[in-house]
Amino acid sequence: MAQPSPIRRPSWPKSHIALAAATAVLACSTAQAQNAALKPVVVTGRSAPAADVTGFGDAPLTEVPVSATIVDHRQIEATGARRLADLAQFDSSVSDAYNAPGYWDFISVRGFTLDNRFNYRREGLPINAETTIALDNKERVEILKGTSGIQAGTSAPGGLVNYVVKRPTEQDLREVRLEWTSRASVLAAVDLGGRAGKDGAFGYRLNVAQERLRPLVRDLDGNRSLVSLATDWRLGRDSVLSAEFEWSRKTQASQVGYSLLGSVLPSVPDPRLNLNNQPWVQPSRFEAATGSVRFDQGLGDGWRWSASLGTQRLKNDDYTAFPFGCGAEGNYDRYCSDGSFDYYDFRSENERRRQDAGLLNLKGKLSMGAVTHDLSFGVLAGRVRNRVQPQAYNYVGTGYVDGTAVAPPDPTLTYEGTNRDERSLEFSAQDAIRWNERFTTWLGMRHTRLHRDSVMTDGSAANSYAQQLTTPWIAASLKLTEAMMGYASWGQGVESQQVPNNAAIYANPGQVLPALKSRQVEVGVKGEREGLGWQLVLFRIHRPMSNIDYCNRTYASCVGQSDGEAVHQGVEANLNWARGPWSAGGGVTLLNAKRRGSALEPAGNGKRPVNVPDAVVRAHVAWRMASAPGLELRGTVSHEGRRSVLADESVVLPGWTRLDAALRYETKMGATATTWSIGVDNLTNKRFWKESPTQFGHVYLYPGAPRTFRVSFTAAL
Repeated sequence: MAQPSPIRRPSWPKSHIALAAATAVLACSTAQAQNAALKPVVVTGRSAPAADVTGFGDAPLTEVPVSATIVDHRQIEATGARRLADLAQFDSSVSDAYNAPGYWDFISVRGFTLDNRFNYRREGLPINAETTIALDNKERVEILKGTSGIQAGTSAPGGLVNYVVKRPTEQDLREVRLEWTSRASVLAAVDLGGRAGKDGAFGYRLNVAQERLRPLVRDLDGNRSLVSLATDWRLGRDSVLSAEFEWSRKTQASQVGYSLLGSVLPSVPDPRLNLNNQPWVQPSRFEAATGSVRFDQGLGDGWRWSASLGTQRLKNDDYTAFPFGCGAEGNYDRYCSDGSFDYYDFRSENERRRQDAGLLNLKGKLSMGAVTHDLSFGVLAGRVRNRVQPQAYNYVGTGYVDGTAVAPPDPTLTYEGTNRDERSLEFSAQDAIRWNERFTTWLGMRHTRLHRDSVMTDGSAANSYAQQLTTPWIAASLKLTEAMMGYASWGQGVESQQVPNNAAIYANPGQVLPALKSRQVEVGVKGEREGLGWQLVLFRIHRPMSNIDYCNRTYASCVGQSDGEAVHQGVEANLNWARGPWSAGGGVTLLNAKRRGSALEPAGNGKRPVNVPDAVVRAHVAWRMASAPGLELRGTVSHEGRRSVLADESVVLPGWTRLDAALRYETKMGATATTWSIGVDNLTNKRFWKESPTQFGHVYLYPGAPRTFRVSFTAAL
């Protein structure tokens, strides 16, 4: 069911510091029998790469006063990642936030769930992530952590995600990839690239993937397809025209969540169980066509301008046998104490979403004596058009947590959907002022003008509003040594919120709330030297809250309004090291998150938000065997601490730890370079509750995936 997601929670015990160290040691010992030949995780504080998502894409991450992570295509392939949620293993500040297998992704960063409508970019242009996004044709995925006021007009705090597609290669690329995953999922993919024409003026990159989805979770079979093409044309020494397009389709049912049984946290069931298993349930379908065109022109003296146009068209058909609440006990946020629940037939067909964006950007350097300005100016225009049909959401009977109950279907279209339109215009300016070789100040500002319209599918409840929003950002960085930099930053992010058009719950349906401006302070130190890269960050985020989630969750009669704030403060530490045949790395995030100043739920003040771990540890160790050139062993460990299930902290999920292992072998078969890989996720086949999101006003529980084997073969022809 496609709706926005809820809030979450954490706080940290001292024991997690010791746990972080112990986990790293455990990873070291495990690594000598385990692996997954990825290159080391690239985080802010590692060398050289730049990230477009920061807004200072020309500067390497080691010099920019922000926290960001880059996951490249080698890491994606080596771990068998298929979706954004799979990349959480690379960053301790990223966690699950209602990641139902078979559905689209929800992730949280620094304890805040990213908004799928506003916190995602592709090639630097805004996209809607209310769909499944393939990774086969992505060169890298960039994750910015913190508020994003200078990078996005409106967005939830926590961060941004930017997908960067694979581009034409200078040398001919002919790569074939085959992968098998238990139970019987099979992937076949082709990656072709190169250049043609006089002096290689024309470049191309073609990616094609087809996968039969047969996961361990029952009743979750499906298929997915991807075709993408990226091209560029070097019109002159300083002029490049590039274009890229991708089409994807995924057909698969989703795994609906478990829940509390009355007030009891149940034991973890068989993780293969799927309660979305009624005989009348159809697989959901997600289809996307996305593309962009970009022209870059050099102007001389370090200046250049670019123009980009992007478009995205989504079509979704969403079908679910949806467990929701317990009418027999008067609880609509959990299952019955005897294991029964109310079943609903949910159908939302022919959802269509379109997003268009155009960006003009001018960048260059200006010297004034000994002071240098790195300047950037941008104008971004966007348009959103979302169309849905009346939906079915009908009670059809009682289900049971053993998955044996059968209920009759009821596809009657009983609920009107909401059609939405939006136009936005954003002006941005940034300046990195280098006063000398050691000291730099960073300034940024974005002004947004937006106009939004909404109306029900029957023409009722029409609403319209306009807002103007300005978000500043300022930072200073100081080179402490040749290999170490310290920085401090302050910035804002902004969200625009409207009270839902539901007169049954709200006394002021459709009213526009004042802009919700989050603010963040971040202080960090990072450096790299002789194969060692590291970063230590302290941050504090204040996010104004409204009572919208409370009203939706309690079905109370409300006046939609602001209601207190969420304050998330924490520590992030990342380290990567490589020397000789060994490489190791990982990160630790300790997060203290509190709800404050709520008038409607005062009992929740001072409590941790739901579904946010108080501590996260990620670590990996890899060893290349000198006695067997090309052979690498790798071990990975992920630990997530306790998280609250209910807002009053009366039910808490225990922490969990998962071990993964892999073996990778690179060799040549004649003139063909090949890579063989065997991986095992959840090596010990441990059962645990992975997350506890509150979604649509209901508490859901998702178990960790069972032990999963993966075998892959790649040949560069």
